[in-house]
Parts: sequence; C-alpha cells; structure tokens
Amino acid sequence: MNYVYEMPKEMLTECTNKGTVELFEYTSETYDDSHRKLNKRAYVYLPYGYDKSQSYNILYLLHGGGFMQEWWLKMFPDTVTILDNMMAKGICKPCIIVTPTFYHDEESKNTHDEGICENFRYELRNDLIPAVESHYSSYAKGDVTEENLIKTRNHRAFAGLSLGSMTTYRAAFYNNFDLFSYYGPFSGCCGPFGDHDLEVERICKTLAEGHDKGIVLDYMFCANGDKDIAFEEHKEIMERALAQSPYLKKDVNYDFFIIPGGVHDMKAWQLHLYHALQVFFTKH
Repeated sequence: MNYVYEMPKEMLTECTNKGTVELFEYTSETYDDSHRKLNKRAYVYLPYGYDKSQSYNILYLLHGGGFMQEWWLKMFPDTVTILDNMMAKGICKPCIIVTPTFYHDEESKNTHDEGICENFRYELRNDLIPAVESHYSSYAKGDVTEENLIKTRNHRAFAGLSLGSMTTYRAAFYNNFDLFSYYGPFSGCCGPFGDHDLEVERICKTLAEGHDKGIVLDYMFCANGDKDIAFEEHKEIMERALAQSPYLKKDVNYDFFIIPGGVHDMKAWQLHLYHALQVFFTKH
C-alpha cells in the first residue's frame, strides 16, 4: 500500500453519493455479578445505495476512553465524508460500519476501569453482533447462529482507538478470534500499566491456537503516530510478537503504519481508518 501522512483533501470534500448514519438500539447486560439488563445504542453507517438484497462486510469500530458510541460518526461528521468518498471512488469496498460502546451507560464511562475492555467480549459475541447482523444485510444473511457467524468471520472486522485499541486486542482478538479475521488496533495495546510479556504471549497464543483449528488471520493493521503517548508500548509489543509468531507476517497479514510526528488525536485516527479500510475485506 502507498501510505500517505495527511488525509487527501478530496476525501474531505462533500460527496454526492452520501451514505446514511442511523441509531441502532439493542439489549445487553453488564456480564458481571449484577447481570443488570442494559438498553444499548450504536450508530450504524450504511453506504450509499445500501441494498438489503446485497451482502455487506461489516466493521465494528470503537471509540476511546471517556466517550461513547457518538464519537466516530456524530462528533466527527467528517469521518462520514471520508467514508463516502472512499466508497464512491472505489478506494475500499462498500461496507457497513457499526460504532458501539464498551461502556454500560453514561455513569460507567467515568469509572476508568480498563477491565471493561475485556468484559466487552461477552456483549460483542452474545448481543451486539447477533442484533446487528439479524437486522442489517451482512454475509451472515440473517443467520446469527454461532456456527454461521464463525463461518462468515472473513467478512467481519474490528478496530478501535486508544482504549478501543486495547479492546480490539482483548475483546475481539484474544477472545473472539473465531468471529473476526481483520483487526485495526489504533494507538496502543496494553496501556501504560500493562504487562508487555503477557500481551506478546497472548497474541502468539491466539494465532497459534487459531491456526491449529483452521482459523487464520487475514490482516492485522496496527497504526500509531511516533509522537503518540501509546506508540512505544504498542511498537515494542508488536515487534516482539512479529519475531516470535510464525503466523504473523509483515506485508502478508500484518503491518504497522507509523505517522511521523503523529499524536494521540482524531486526525491520526481518521488516517489510520483510511488506510485500514484499504486492506480490510480484500482477501475474500
């Protein structure tokens, strides 16, 4: 891929063929001792010309700490403009993008509990994916049995920024590798207090156990700016994983995009998304 380090201006110009963004509601629970029932919300981007008779790839896309489902598509509407232009110009395939939240509610977003990243794996598997893919036209074709969701994993991606990047590893990769084959961790793996050795071990174990079951990684697109607060830990962990795992191969199913001077901000994350969508869903 030819990387760029600034968003091309034509991506930020209003597009004639606009996709739509709608609110999607579903039910879940806390998946902790309280088992409290939750009414959850996600925003969904539907590409221009969305046709229920067609099957679409789906990207589940997460925000960072202290924000919720509105981050990518509502707080930053230029994300929608970028998506419209990418799909209109054939830079990526038309796809559905779902922006949920790992927080239980407005109150939980202020707890700063990193355990919520891994806990999200249950909601993701049991509630969010089945609700979304029984409603929208994905390759699951409305059949949201576990067997069929596993069978259609090559048409499903997960990405996120900052705390959402940590959630990409913990909820989607380590614990739901059989449901996703494309990953986009943007800005970090384990955070400033994480255990680097443990993360390397978990990455290698996930890939090895998946390989033994015939479940392979289509692509992991890591991304970070070299001035980002999460850069050093992310880079070090992934370099070690790349060296140790025979199932992670640069330019085959893995790359680490680095923005010179890039920091922990939306300008960088939109650029990460721009590049990730060019490699997602390209193998099937």
